[in-house]
Amino acid sequence: MRIGVHPNNLHLRLAQLWPGAFAELDPIFVPYGEGRDTGALIHRGDIDFGGTGSTPPLEADARGLGVEYIAASAPRPANGAIFVRAESDISAVADLVGRRISLIDGSFHTYLLARSLEGQGLSLCDVERVESGTRDSLTELLEGRVDAWVAMSPRLEKAIELSDLRLLLSCGAAIPNRSLFWTLQRTGLSAGELAAIAAELNRIGQEVGADPKAAARLLAADDRTGTDVDIWERVVRSRDFTVGPIDAAVLAEQQEEADTLHRHGHFLHSIAVGKPQKTAY
Repeated sequence: MRIGVHPNNLHLRLAQLWPGAFAELDPIFVPYGEGRDTGALIHRGDIDFGGTGSTPPLEADARGLGVEYIAASAPRPANGAIFVRAESDISAVADLVGRRISLIDGSFHTYLLARSLEGQGLSLCDVERVESGTRDSLTELLEGRVDAWVAMSPRLEKAIELSDLRLLLSCGAAIPNRSLFWTLQRTGLSAGELAAIAAELNRIGQEVGADPKAAARLLAADDRTGTDVDIWERVVRSRDFTVGPIDAAVLAEQQEEADTLHRHGHFLHSIAVGKPQKTAY
């Protein structure tokens, strides 16, 4: 089983490091750069499944790739936030109109921003989205090259401690922010394999939750960004690593996100979650 692992999915990062993870599926862990690449990698056959936020599988469905959901994490309300400079005149989401917002576009950042703006009668068209890519978004915000920054763990935990920044909105106030584990229908994973993946993800999550210090040590040892073990422990303790099956509630959340992003013009056509999509890839 070829399991995709990118830096921002801590569950699969930990699975790669956790002793005995996925042993019954003969795992090959395949590293890659970021969650937005997941659909293309599954499509090419480089990986069999991956884990991302809620938006990348919708992006894959928008391209007609035919997503098959495997499992979902519990909501992770502490894993994302919007920051501004402490001295900024932005005091509420409504003040973001016309401003430059740094984010990973096409990730859950886009949905967080859309839902936050929509709550104020605004849309994505009312702000300028600035793709963060490989740039240092924190530095760009502090130096005034952008007006706000959509951040996520573990940089979020560092940002909260900075007196130069101010928290504008946490993602728990706007979106569920789950991790979703998914493949494509064309991959042909059997019902037994899908169930085994979901069960193993939950087993690992239960063990991580029972020993966050061990998980933090593994993440810190594997970290190339300089994030220390104390911050990683705060990250691990801040989230519920429970993983459950895909149910009607999760699919409804995905449909709501798809409809929201379509209203905002991010998707050019509507998406019927859990149903075959018109091929556009």
